[in-house]
Amino acid sequence: MNPISEILQKKRKNASCVLIPFLTAGYPSVDLTIEALIMLDSQGADVIELGIPYSDALADGPLIQESSKVALEQGTHINQVLFILSQVKYELNSPIIIFTYYNPILARGTEKFIQEISLLGVKGLIVPDLPIEETDYLNYLCINYGIELILFIAPTSSHNRILNIVSKAQGCVYLVSNTGVTGVRSYINDEINTLSAYIKSNTNKLLILGFGISSPAQVSRISQWNIDGIVVGSAFTRILSHDNNDKKSSARMIKNLGKFCKEMKTAIKD
Repeated sequence: MNPISEILQKKRKNASCVLIPFLTAGYPSVDLTIEALIMLDSQGADVIELGIPYSDALADGPLIQESSKVALEQGTHINQVLFILSQVKYELNSPIIIFTYYNPILARGTEKFIQEISLLGVKGLIVPDLPIEETDYLNYLCINYGIELILFIAPTSSHNRILNIVSKAQGCVYLVSNTGVTGVRSYINDEINTLSAYIKSNTNKLLILGFGISSPAQVSRISQWNIDGIVVGSAFTRILSHDNNDKKSSARMIKNLGKFCKEMKTAIKD
């Protein structure tokens, strides 16, 4: 079993849930991304999702789109993401999931990209716009290189499509909590609990929930559902969007990031 699913499975046996913070690589800078990854790892992140900046990020809300824009303007592309991974490979206990759209993978060369991130210790891959027709080939490559391809299920997916996605998944699937894009929301769609129960009744695959989860109260509530992992992205990105023009403010921002991660982790334990 891949380390991502292993962690999810272990937490499930202990009636707990995995915390998965999301960061955009290169935001607000490459150096601060490295510091942020190390801080999240030290403050309770079980798994960390690292996004490759992309100019046409259709699944991302305003905060993450802006973080991608800033990172791209500063020259953060796949080579810089690989550099970040090389700097933290031996520093982190938390496995890394790479989040990227399909075009950067194709432009790099699909097998080359999978090989490169595998050599740098990446254990998971999420591609939100991956065509279902391309899933088998990418899954084949990921399995060969020890990476878990994590497929998306939307709340609007038909039952037949859900069963098809689940059948192709290695060990876990990513359930989107709301229609639309990512972003901080003040509410959680209760119907997702019903949908997650349906998915779990049809598979033994593990379930990650993301999109719009932004507070300890929301995390605490969702951790009582039949969910194995919770992704939080925009709320962490918002902390990194604060002023960081000098070393003192940057250090304070990273400290606040760690504090928030610890609060989210504690909320899961409640």
